[in-house]
This record gives sequence, C-alpha cells and structure tokens, in this order.
Amino acid sequence: MPVGNIKGIFPGTFTMGNAVCGFLSLLSAYEGEVITACWLIILAGFLDLLDGKVARLSGSASDFGIELDSLADFLSFGVAPAFLLYTLKLHDMGKWGWIIGVVYIMASSYRLARFNLLADTEEKKGFLGLPVPIAALTLVSYVIFSYHVWGSLQYTQHIATMIILFSALMVSQIEYDSMPDHFNTRKSRIKLLFIIAAAGLVLFRPRLFLFPIMTGYIIIGLVREAYRLFYLGVGLVRKQASKRNRMEMTDEE
Repeated sequence: MPVGNIKGIFPGTFTMGNAVCGFLSLLSAYEGEVITACWLIILAGFLDLLDGKVARLSGSASDFGIELDSLADFLSFGVAPAFLLYTLKLHDMGKWGWIIGVVYIMASSYRLARFNLLADTEEKKGFLGLPVPIAALTLVSYVIFSYHVWGSLQYTQHIATMIILFSALMVSQIEYDSMPDHFNTRKSRIKLLFIIAAAGLVLFRPRLFLFPIMTGYIIIGLVREAYRLFYLGVGLVRKQASKRNRMEMTDEE
C-alpha cells in the first residue's frame, strides 16, 4: 500500500467517526434521547475538527478526503440537527415545520459544496458564510443549555427563527474566522488566547458555556460585517461628495 494511502487512514478514521456520531444522533432523537442526540452531534464536531488538523499535519490532505468529510458533515450537522429539532419543536408547526427543516438542510448542503470549491482559495484564511458545524453546534448546545438551566426546552418559539437565521448566514457572504494553523503573527496569537479561554470555559462547564461561546462567535461575525458595510457606505458617500466638489470647481472655472 502506498505511503500516502496509509497516511490517509488516520484522518479518515476521524471522518468516519463523525459520520457514525451523526447516524447515532438520528437514532437517539428517534428514540427520544434528546440530550444524547445533542452530545453525539457535539462529539461529531470534535472529530470533524481533528480530521482536518490530522490531515494537514500528516500531509495526507486530498480531494477525496475533502469530499468524504463533506458527506459526513452533511449527515452530522445538516440532517441530524434538523431531524432532532423537528422531533422537539418543528413538528408542532405542521407543514411549516418540515419546510423550515428542509431549508436548513438545503442551506447546509449549499454551504458544504461551496466550501469544497473554495477550499484551496478564499477559505484558507477564513470561512465564507457561517460554517455548518458552528450552526449545528449552536442549535444543539442551546438545547443542552436550556435543559441544564431550566430543566426543559424553553423559548421554543425562537427555535424556528434561529434555524432560518443560521440558514441565511450559511449561504451568505459574511466572513467568519477559521482556526489558524500557525501562530506567528500578533493577530493569530490573540486568536489563540481567545481559543484557549473559550476551551477552558467549555471544559469547566460545557452545559453552561458552550452555547454562549457559539453565539458569541456568530455575533462577532455579524458585528464585523456591519462595521465593514458601514465604512464601505461612508467611503462611497465621501467619494461621491469629492466627485461632486470637483465637478462644481470645474464649472466655476
């Protein structure tokens, strides 16, 4: 067996573990084991993080690995959370419930397909659109947070809104930070400090802190995009004003 194929076994193991967690989450949701289904999706997210890092460190990253990873992600972070939330709340909404679930699944598949196309270009330094695992982990971590704090799922009227919002963010052009592979710049070192602090909080009280941290990541991306659009608008206004002033000066001459 070629050495390259042997190296590919290691990240592939984590990818397959990701897919297995997605399938077991579906079974758990079907059997009414809501919290178990949520934790399985979170475990899938951890394995998804590891497979990419292992592939890059071992030099075994390949187009096949990218495609396989996307298929596992579609199951674990697209289908599994949609099915889980349908069993929890969306089924009470009738046809609108399954329509919202389908919208989420379609947005997830679109986002994953776009990631594959941009994997070697724009998405080296960041993510274009909300990453599918982050959307899924935020949704299931809210379920865990709600059961931990209140003993049951609360504010269920907002779940459909969250799903629609995350679907829109996944297919949007909003940029989100990725985890840097190297920490040789000031910006990357600051990111590392935030990552370490967030990881410490999650390890200390995962049921309590995972949802706020995921939500904070999403909000930071939205705030940064609003800031960028604001300055683009200011720059456009200034440009138009400058152009108008030059035209007025020309007319006076």
